[in-house]
Amino acid sequence: MYISTSDELSAFCERIGNEPVIAVDTEFLRERTYYPKLCLVQVGTPTEIGAIDPILIEDLSPLAHIFADERVTKVFHACGQDLEVILDGMGVTCASVFDTQVAAAFLGMRQQVSYASLVEAYAGVRLPKAESLTDWSRRPLDPEQLTYAEDDVRYLPAIYDRMMEQLVEKDRLAWVQPEMAEVTDPSHMHRDPREAYLRLKRSSSLTRRQLAIAREVCAWREQTAANHDVPRKWVLSDEVVVEVCKRAPRSRDRLRKIRGTDQLSERDVRDLLDAVHAGEEVPGSACPQPERHAHPSAEVESVVDLMVALVRIVSEKSGIATQLIATRDDLVEFAQDRSKSRLATGWRHELAGKQLESLLEGSVGLTVRDGRIEVI
Repeated sequence: MYISTSDELSAFCERIGNEPVIAVDTEFLRERTYYPKLCLVQVGTPTEIGAIDPILIEDLSPLAHIFADERVTKVFHACGQDLEVILDGMGVTCASVFDTQVAAAFLGMRQQVSYASLVEAYAGVRLPKAESLTDWSRRPLDPEQLTYAEDDVRYLPAIYDRMMEQLVEKDRLAWVQPEMAEVTDPSHMHRDPREAYLRLKRSSSLTRRQLAIAREVCAWREQTAANHDVPRKWVLSDEVVVEVCKRAPRSRDRLRKIRGTDQLSERDVRDLLDAVHAGEEVPGSACPQPERHAHPSAEVESVVDLMVALVRIVSEKSGIATQLIATRDDLVEFAQDRSKSRLATGWRHELAGKQLESLLEGSVGLTVRDGRIEVI
């Protein structure tokens, strides 16, 4: 059902308002804007699907009310961008979210399994990808586009039911819930311009002073991009930001000599120079610390290689994705200081941490039998 009027949306929301579970997906564009542009919201129940047009419907409050309702479970696949887009486009934070991609990693599938692979595994259906590069902002939408969009929620209610059964059968629901809470934490969607420098590519080459400048320059870039609603790279690319931080120009002419600043207006140049100056004025003790991880010794690397092998065995036997149990960095941290590791608590400790402790203490080992690594 294509929903393009306020009356249609109100009627649809009234019908689904008491559903305990709904499936949700979005179509959006962000290639030419700072804020993602919400173009379509698909909502599915076991009996009907609505493709809601936020471009034609000004008031989405009936749908926002359902999204905020903690009594209604919202099922997404790979929800991160969808939650951000819904927050930006509708001004609402979704409550009671279930992410099938997270759950799949606990049920024998790889950690970032695609929606198409999930549908094929659970429903035996191969989804077409003909509309994956559609410009969803153009109207009217044709039937093929709407069918493609609806397919993104068509199978989720049944998949959710089956996943819940499996998680209960395997006694893993309590393991999944904290992971789901971490993935869907609203704080991840909060944009603090003062923290934008933490996502700056190639920032590892910067000194503490240069990082202080980067903090100011990236905050300026973030605010400028938001004010004009353009991608941040259209203001300045990461490569140019790093160069500005290294050169720390104090004059217009010095700044203009850096390639990639031609598009800046004279006001932008003044504001950027002010940001550079602000970074230079930060007291040394307040300059950011570079995030440089000490390279483990050869001995630690060898131990971690054994730990990786053990985690793979645990993954194969449990059906939980290896990367979800522990990354290599997790294992390095566990080998060097267990108290700080996430493998020291919760389900990870029960599943793998205890065995890793035994391996490090020498009470268990690894051997090869019939071409396979086994624990002894």
